[in-house]
Amino acid sequence: MKNGNPAVVGLAGFGLTTLLLQFHNLGWMGIGPVLAMGIIFGGLAQMIAGFQEQKMGNNFGYSAFVGYGSFWIGLGIIWLINHFGIYKASHTDVGFFLVAWTLYTVILFIASFRVHTAMTFTFATLLIGFILLDLAHFGFPQLTKAAAWDLIICAGAAWYMMAGIIINDLAGKTVLPMGKRIIE
Repeated sequence: MKNGNPAVVGLAGFGLTTLLLQFHNLGWMGIGPVLAMGIIFGGLAQMIAGFQEQKMGNNFGYSAFVGYGSFWIGLGIIWLINHFGIYKASHTDVGFFLVAWTLYTVILFIASFRVHTAMTFTFATLLIGFILLDLAHFGFPQLTKAAAWDLIICAGAAWYMMAGIIINDLAGKTVLPMGKRIIE
């Protein structure tokens, strides 16, 4: 019996939650659905996918899905503690939170060169998005919308990989190519 690929859940959760946050950042929707998905799909489901990647021996997927699942749960907690007045995290506090995640993303971006082009593209857009959000939190708020558009592309790239894993497996051949590794 063949094991399912946990990346389909991790990529789906990452892509959907990232997409919803960008809809919020563009002013199209409130934060409520983002918070819900950040805790459940982007957070918990992505972390479960990461723990399944660990069982499959995939350190890259393990780190990425558990890491970004934790990111979404952590960001949700920041929003909740702000909302309930438990602790008011300032715009700068959130900026430093994002800077730390930017540094983590740099490591995974470099590692993605040894996966495939689709993964590298996804991490390139994620890294650009984090850098733009970092700058937005430290004096350049106009960059939030640019980050949102970039991260919508990132979410689409994650979903492309998810779709490729599912469709290619069902078709028994490559329908949606992922591209070659940048570094062998």
